[in-house]
Amino acid sequence: MSLVTVGFDLASLTTGDIASYSPIDGRLLGRVASTTTSELNDALSQSVSAFHQWRTVPAPRRGELVRLFGAVVRKHKAELAQLITLEAGKVSSEAAGEVQEIIDICDFAVGLSRQLYGLTITSERREHHLLERWHPLGPVGVITAFNFPMAVWAWNASLALVCGNSIVWKPSEKTPLTACALFHVLNAVCASFSDAPQGLSKLIQGDRTIGEHLVKDRRVTLLSATGSTRMGREVAAQVARRFGRSLLELGGNNAMIVSPSAREDLAVRAITFSVAATTGQRCTTLRRLYIHESKYDVIISRLKKAFGSLHIGNPLSDDVLVGPLIDETAFNTMQQSLAAARVAGARITYGERVTMAGLSNGYYVRPALVELDSMIDVCKEETFAPILYVFRYRHLEQAIAQNNEVAQGLSSSLMTQDLSESERFLSAEGSDCGIANINIGPSGAEIGGAFGGEKETGGGREAGSDSWKAYMRRQTQTINYSSELPLAQGVKFDIG
Repeated sequence: MSLVTVGFDLASLTTGDIASYSPIDGRLLGRVASTTTSELNDALSQSVSAFHQWRTVPAPRRGELVRLFGAVVRKHKAELAQLITLEAGKVSSEAAGEVQEIIDICDFAVGLSRQLYGLTITSERREHHLLERWHPLGPVGVITAFNFPMAVWAWNASLALVCGNSIVWKPSEKTPLTACALFHVLNAVCASFSDAPQGLSKLIQGDRTIGEHLVKDRRVTLLSATGSTRMGREVAAQVARRFGRSLLELGGNNAMIVSPSAREDLAVRAITFSVAATTGQRCTTLRRLYIHESKYDVIISRLKKAFGSLHIGNPLSDDVLVGPLIDETAFNTMQQSLAAARVAGARITYGERVTMAGLSNGYYVRPALVELDSMIDVCKEETFAPILYVFRYRHLEQAIAQNNEVAQGLSSSLMTQDLSESERFLSAEGSDCGIANINIGPSGAEIGGAFGGEKETGGGREAGSDSWKAYMRRQTQTINYSSELPLAQGVKFDIG
């Protein structure tokens, strides 16, 4: 098993109150024990102590730890990917892609460790100058969801580490084993790295109760949380109450516009992947589609054929494109959303449960196409399942307005060969999302760009660009190298 390969002791997974069941067939994979509040307190005390030591280690040296971690992940890529498939239900290609994201963000962070640039600022006073410098922040708490059980933690951890911080990770209780595996890999690297203090990386397990304790603790200087908008609203309020920092990556209700000039083959492929990938359980999953009236009939016809031909099944099989939903609750929520759409007069194609021989305890579905004449309430919500609501439009301004109509603002895309249309979509009067794409779907971001969204998506940014600044504190410094003491703005204060 993957955990054995990375050196984890399976005997520790036979008892515990948190059971991990494979969404593939419902079988028990293992058990872990919830972290107690006393254990959390000890973990945070160790994290603070580790931070005080780690912040003094030169940033390039901190980057070396991340480089070594990435190298071990690369060595065990296949085994870690298999564990993601077993516990989260991702198809093999996507699981391998998630592990590759870990490797990629480690590479990015290593380079970043020599580029934590500040500024030199001109002073209005003679023989003075100003500096802007970035310093390590403190222990970083990371709460992750089941759908990317390894990569999102790695986005945060790799940047937090090179920025000089310690990390405390609370994974989803639906995917505790993937967390155990990756945590064990990092800790093994830390154990052989002379500058890594004990307690630099900590793992806590449990439900929202232990998560709430983590969120409320003043020792956690930055709390990065990935999950629902409801969860994020509670986290933001709790962290703000203690004047901490939060980095929120929450719900998405992502749209695509297919214009008259769009390449149909490209559009159909982009739509199908963006709906079906991770069985519709990505925050960037395509959930709303606006097709120009001149393209509507042909695109819908081709989508029905594409959705109907998707190979759904055991995600361990290389030729399968769509695996199971995470659990029965996810399936029931999907069916409730489809029922609400049906009552509102929607024309629904597919969306049914697909039975698999030998996998009767897994919840497999065919992605649903839901055609509507206008927006209804259920379309404004994020249902974490493969449901695509489809609308016609006549004018681009109308489609952009509908793209922006929902409360969430994560990702968006436009399929077009018209330069004017693409530039309008990307302009200040275009998409209001944190991510806006042309001629690709809303799903499948690279780590080089900052990842995150606006409005009820939370406003946080992770991964690339200058996202690293969230993990550091900014300090403005004024240096006087003269023998005088002139005051700013010409203020006079002579004391004789």
